[in-house]
Amino acid sequence: MNRDGFMSFMSSLVVLAIGLLVGFLIMLISNPSAAWEAFRTILTFGFSEMRSIGNVLQGATPIIMTGLSVAFAFKTGLFNIGATGQFAAGGITAILIGLNFQGTPDGVRILFALVAATVVGALWGAIPGILKAFRNVHEVISCIMTNYISMFFVVFLIERYAFFPIENRSASLPPNSNLPTFGLENIFRSEFIRGSGIYRSSQINIGIFIAIIAAILVYVILEKTTFGYELKACGFNKDAAKYAGISQNRNIISSMMISGALAGLGGAMLYMSGTVHMGVGNSLLPYGFTGISVAFLGLSNPIGIIFSGTLISHLFLGGARVQVLGFPLEVVEIVISVIIYFCAFVSLVKMFLGKRIVTWFKERSAPPEETAPAEEPPALEEPTAPEEPITDEEPTQNGGDQA
Repeated sequence: MNRDGFMSFMSSLVVLAIGLLVGFLIMLISNPSAAWEAFRTILTFGFSEMRSIGNVLQGATPIIMTGLSVAFAFKTGLFNIGATGQFAAGGITAILIGLNFQGTPDGVRILFALVAATVVGALWGAIPGILKAFRNVHEVISCIMTNYISMFFVVFLIERYAFFPIENRSASLPPNSNLPTFGLENIFRSEFIRGSGIYRSSQINIGIFIAIIAAILVYVILEKTTFGYELKACGFNKDAAKYAGISQNRNIISSMMISGALAGLGGAMLYMSGTVHMGVGNSLLPYGFTGISVAFLGLSNPIGIIFSGTLISHLFLGGARVQVLGFPLEVVEIVISVIIYFCAFVSLVKMFLGKRIVTWFKERSAPPEETAPAEEPPALEEPTAPEEPITDEEPTQNGGDQA
């Protein structure tokens, strides 16, 4: 591990530890007698059995995608706070296709829903990109506006074409429109009662593998292609990129479109899981904002985001389990929110602790210095006789001038 990687890893551990500590203090104040058991449940429940592991991986899929969305834009000098709107646009696209294209083969319909959701997310992400490129509108302002436009437009589409009035939500997709599991539910399952032979399967599907492939593709694009180099060059130094002949406007729009495509694909995979429905209400979906913390915790590294997204999903699953120990839902949400909130400060911690960590790394890796022999004291100089003073008298001539 190089020095920068070691420093990044330590910064992520520090902010995670601080978030967990503050969360534990909140639980201790709320219910001291059950605080330790609840804290232990948050840390261990997600990996306690195969079924829980499957649910953790399933829950990690959408936030890995939104984390990649935020990180891709951040790597190119943009802050895509509009991932939640792009996520909702992709999700409603997949729902409408799954409900209204039942005459097509299952594989074709599922693939078409994923591709269409990706395209819609890219087009929705292009709006702030175009405003940034041609009118210099800050992407944060335009993304906030498009988030709310997306929210109200999605509610309109649900109520018009995919409404389930009994529960005030979108209608359930037919099972043949959901993402296939390919037998994963038989791997990630656990016995309902030990020795009973009755198993409960997890909610996992192939979405987690699509998310991992997407992360690898993002890494390759950013680190191994000329296109990715140009995108990062615009993010690091726009003036230098412009001087080198790189089109700044084209890269801004391309970056926001790719970022939106990743979020739209994440929305499709969530609502094609068969377990989550899109509600009708005047509130933004949380997945895009959670993706910001996932991206920061993973330091905008696509591979790191796979692990940070899985970790956040693990905390969510353990937090939901804490309610059976007597903690109200509000306290659980506060604890999880505090942990996620501190994860967003990983870059700040890295900046402040970077010098110390690098210094420690150098001291550990540097070879020991040889001790130089002690120098002998300089010898004392012997005093010299004082010089005779010079007088201004002229010398006496003996016997006249000489020829």
